Amino acid sequence: MEIAFSYPDVPPFRVLEANILATLAPRSVQPSASPEELVESALDHPIESAPLEELATSLVLARAAGSAAARVLLLVDDITRQTPASKVLPGILRRLEKGGVTRANVKILIAAGTHSRMSAAEVEKKLGVEVAAAYPVTLHHWRDEANLTQIGVTDDGTPVRVNRMLGEADLVIGIGQIVPHRVMGYTGGATIVQPGVSGPEVTGYTHWQSALFSGPEILGIAENPVRRQVERIARQAGLRFIVNVVMDGRGRVIHVVAGDVVAAHRQGAAYSRTIYGVQQPALADIVIAESYPADYDLWQAAKGIYASELAVRENGAVILVTPCPHGVSDEHPVVEDLGYHGFADVKTRVDRKEITDLVAAAHLVHVGRVICDRARGILVSPGIGGEIQRRIGFTPAETPQEAIDSAFAMLGEKATVAVIHHGGDVLPLVET
Repeated sequence: MEIAFSYPDVPPFRVLEANILATLAPRSVQPSASPEELVESALDHPIESAPLEELATSLVLARAAGSAAARVLLLVDDITRQTPASKVLPGILRRLEKGGVTRANVKILIAAGTHSRMSAAEVEKKLGVEVAAAYPVTLHHWRDEANLTQIGVTDDGTPVRVNRMLGEADLVIGIGQIVPHRVMGYTGGATIVQPGVSGPEVTGYTHWQSALFSGPEILGIAENPVRRQVERIARQAGLRFIVNVVMDGRGRVIHVVAGDVVAAHRQGAAYSRTIYGVQQPALADIVIAESYPADYDLWQAAKGIYASELAVRENGAVILVTPCPHGVSDEHPVVEDLGYHGFADVKTRVDRKEITDLVAAAHLVHVGRVICDRARGILVSPGIGGEIQRRIGFTPAETPQEAIDSAFAMLGEKATVAVIHHGGDVLPLVET
C-alpha cells in the first residue's frame, strides 16, 4: 500500500499491508458552529468563573475612585501554535468593552516561550489585521532582561521571573490551544504564562523537571507534577481567565472552553484527548511519523519524536519526516552543537554545568530518550543537511521510502509499522 504525508513536496512510501500495525491520526469532527459562535458560547458559560464582562465591570468599579483606568492584558500564543486568535479575540474584546474597559486600556502580549521572534506579517496573520492595528502588541522574549520582573521562587529557590507587563495589568487573560504536550502534559491553560511569558531560570526549571520523567508519564496526562508547578506560577503571576480552543485533525475549531485557569483547562484537556488520543494494538517495531503541524524547525518538529516514544518498542526504529525550513534551532544552538544523547549522559553534563541552558537540556533528553535510549532515529528533512543530521544523532534519508527500507534492513522484513499522521499532536494509546 502507498502512504502519503501532509507535505505535498514529500513523496509517499510503499509498504506491504501485512506490515502495517496501525495508522494513527486525530479524529475529524464536523464543527457544530463557527469558531466565533463557539467562542461566544464558551464565554456565555464560563467554567468556575464569573463571566468576562462581569470581571471587567468589577475592575472598572474598583478603579472608579482612583486615578488609573482598569487595564487588561491579553496573552496570545505565537505562530508555532494553530490557535486562530484572529477568530477568538473579537468576542473577548467585545465583552471587555461591554464591561466598561476602554480600547485604550487593552494590550496584547505574544507569549512566545523560548521560540524565535515573529515578524510583523506573522503577527498580523495571528491576530488579524484589524486587531493588530488597533491594539498595542508586544512580543515577549525570554532573554530580554529589561522586561522581566521576579514574583517569587520555585520549591528549590529558582527565581520565578515573568514579563513585567503582567504586574502592570488588573486582569490577565490567556488565549491558546489544547493538545497533548511532552513537557506540560497538554498545552493551553497556565502554559501561556510558563513558559509563554517567563524568564530563562524558571523555564529551564520546569522543562528540566519534565525531563526527569519518561514520555508516558507526562505526555497526554493533565494532572502531573510539572503542570501543577506551572499552574501555581500562573496564578501567582495574575492569570485570571483563559479561552482555549480544541481543533480537529483538519485544523477546525470544534470546542472552546473559557473560565478558570485550571478547571476550564481540565475540561478542555479531557475533550482534546478524545480527538488526539488514538488506540494502537501493540508497540511497533518501526514508527514513521510526520511532524505536522510542528514544522518550523527541529525544536518544534521533535514533537513527532515525542509521540513515537509511546508507540515504538525497545530497540526499534523511529523515522521522523519533517520539512524544518528553519533548520535545527536558532534560539537554542546547543542542540546542534552537542546533538542528542541519552538521559544519563545529558544529566551528567547538566550536573557538571557543561550544559546551562536547561530548556535545551530537556529537549535533548526528550529526543535522546527515544533515538538513543529506546530506539534508533532516521530523519527525512530537506531543511537540515545530512552532515548535521548525523552529527546530532540521526541516520539521514533522502525520502521516506529510503528511510523505511533502511529500517526494514535493520529489523527484518516482518517488522511491524505504525504510521503517525499529525505527529506534532497525536497521542498514541497502546493497549496493554
